[in-house]
Amino acid sequence: MKRQNIIIFILIVVVVLTGIASFDDVTDGAAISQQAFRERYYVHQPPIPDSVSFADEKVPLDIYHVRERLDRELLVNTYWQSNQLLYLKRANRWFPVIEPILKEQGVPDDFKYLALIESGLINASSPAGAKGFWQFIKGTAQEFGLEVNAEIDERLNVKKATVAACKYLKVMYAQYGSWTLAAAGYNTGRKNIGINSSEQNTNDYYLMHLHPETMRYVFRILAEKIIFENPSAYGFYLDKDDLYSPLPTREITVDTTITDLFGFARKTGVSYQTLKMYNPWLTDHRTLPNKSRKKYQISFPE
Repeated sequence: MKRQNIIIFILIVVVVLTGIASFDDVTDGAAISQQAFRERYYVHQPPIPDSVSFADEKVPLDIYHVRERLDRELLVNTYWQSNQLLYLKRANRWFPVIEPILKEQGVPDDFKYLALIESGLINASSPAGAKGFWQFIKGTAQEFGLEVNAEIDERLNVKKATVAACKYLKVMYAQYGSWTLAAAGYNTGRKNIGINSSEQNTNDYYLMHLHPETMRYVFRILAEKIIFENPSAYGFYLDKDDLYSPLPTREITVDTTITDLFGFARKTGVSYQTLKMYNPWLTDHRTLPNKSRKKYQISFPE
């Protein structure tokens, strides 16, 4: 029994000493890690430009809260790196589609950043029922010429939705005389922006008290414009191969009912998946009803 007790005692001592050594190793490791963090981890203030404009309308950065609201959005976008990288990648594919439509419609080029912050340049759906790159709700989409029903949702057609967004923005610009206020109205609704403008006796967005989301809205657009114009100044470095390439397409005009989209895809030489990817506005999974003989442009890879 004595010999067993001695063995047990020795084992206990070994375990205790090993634990102490391990604790020392952990403590040393933590200290080294903390030192490395202090010496090597840096977070910098993103630069705020001396002057900024939206749609050739100057931003009054000399007003303290205007400057601080822009600072907030630059911080958010600079340090939400994964999201900003996706924005930069997708924009290389979709800005070449959006930009010529804005120009053709007489809407300032800066509004491409509105689409960017609305949807991240994906056909997103919101809890409120807004859809597409431009996040139209159903009623507004139909008001500005988009077809939205059980089989077709042209909010998901980037080209048509961009034209509709331009029409909507031009209505607000004509009413308020300010592209900046038109952008704010896109967020809160033209009725709401009109009421606020009238009650507060100003059409200067930067001097208006609005819903918190709308108070941030134009600054989110401005932050993206600033980063896109000089990404390396905000720590973003992408090679050309990192960007998402544009998708050259060809179109087929259809003016009759397609009873079987699966068969239609096969006959045109693409998979059903490709058909849906290039034409997300075809929301019925099987058919394209067309009793009125309307002409639809269906896109395919070039």
